[in-house]
Amino acid sequence: MSKTLQTMTSARFHPAQAAAQRRQMLLGTAAAAMGLNLSASWAAGRNLPGDALPGKGITVLPVKSALAEENFQTLLVMKALEQLGYTVKPWEELDYPLIHVAVANGDATFMANHWNPHHAEFYKQAGGDARLSRKGVYAAGAAQGYMIDKKTAEAHKITHLDQLKDPKLAALFDMNGDGKANLIGPNAGWGGEAVVAHQIKAFGLENTVSYTQGNYPALIADTLARFKAGKPVLYYAWTPYWLSNVLRPGQEVVWLQVPRSSMPGVQAGTDTRLPNGRNYGFPLNNEYIVGNRIWVENNPAAGKLFEIMQIPINDISRQNQLLREGESKASDINRHADAWIKAHQKTFDGWIAQAKAAAVKS
Repeated sequence: MSKTLQTMTSARFHPAQAAAQRRQMLLGTAAAAMGLNLSASWAAGRNLPGDALPGKGITVLPVKSALAEENFQTLLVMKALEQLGYTVKPWEELDYPLIHVAVANGDATFMANHWNPHHAEFYKQAGGDARLSRKGVYAAGAAQGYMIDKKTAEAHKITHLDQLKDPKLAALFDMNGDGKANLIGPNAGWGGEAVVAHQIKAFGLENTVSYTQGNYPALIADTLARFKAGKPVLYYAWTPYWLSNVLRPGQEVVWLQVPRSSMPGVQAGTDTRLPNGRNYGFPLNNEYIVGNRIWVENNPAAGKLFEIMQIPINDISRQNQLLREGESKASDINRHADAWIKAHQKTFDGWIAQAKAAAVKS
């Protein structure tokens, strides 16, 4: 692990600290920070014989968040890179803002879990297109927003988040006795954090709703226990995530709409209405494989791979459900990835062929 990554990993994320780290690291050039054998990478993609491996002798470092639900997507990319001859190191884990900075600076090679526009602010702050490569949609159509249990929604006719300005309705979701609704929200450093905090203010909910934040998986485990005990639940959710296979939208739980579109930062002005006319407060997101721009340009095989790999979002959800059911060891996830590749072997082989061809042509 590089010294930069060691520093970033050991520091507890705080927005001000992250901004300072970003400013410091962005002062250096990507080439100076790379440490990824740029000259060898450039030569590897030129004048290759048809059976050569374009990644031979080149090391790749993936980076991701601590969410186990991202392991599957990341591992699929790693296995594809290995088929191209790259030496792929085990992934490192960071908070999302720092992931983008690490890739932009060349301290890591790629991330497979960039959501756009969810991570648009992190992408911009890390240098945007000038330092990062983001081409081709890896998984499409992820939804997110606010959910409550269907029983409470129907009993009290709750359809919109801003109805919780009513103290009586808000108190239904009080978990600590202060009379305010406890909205289980994203972790610090997640893309949704700023959105939830912004919307609580924008929709006039500060006096009746508390943004409950911490370890999201642990908080959601408590939320599921509350639901099973027959108590009302209120939480931020997204797809793909195992929870939507247990608390199913339209069956056990329902999405809450918001009174109007209202997004912070670089997403300000975004219309969050969905094609069905409903507005859950967040636009649909697509997942991308984001790489260091210089590295991608010098490794056309990997760049083509990052651009053309695509998996159905429902396949991610199904794998996430296997995690929830106990298949969460590294060997389990490796088996899941191998099984997916076997079931889609022609598609996978096609990716490898196109990536090799891109290296020969460049």
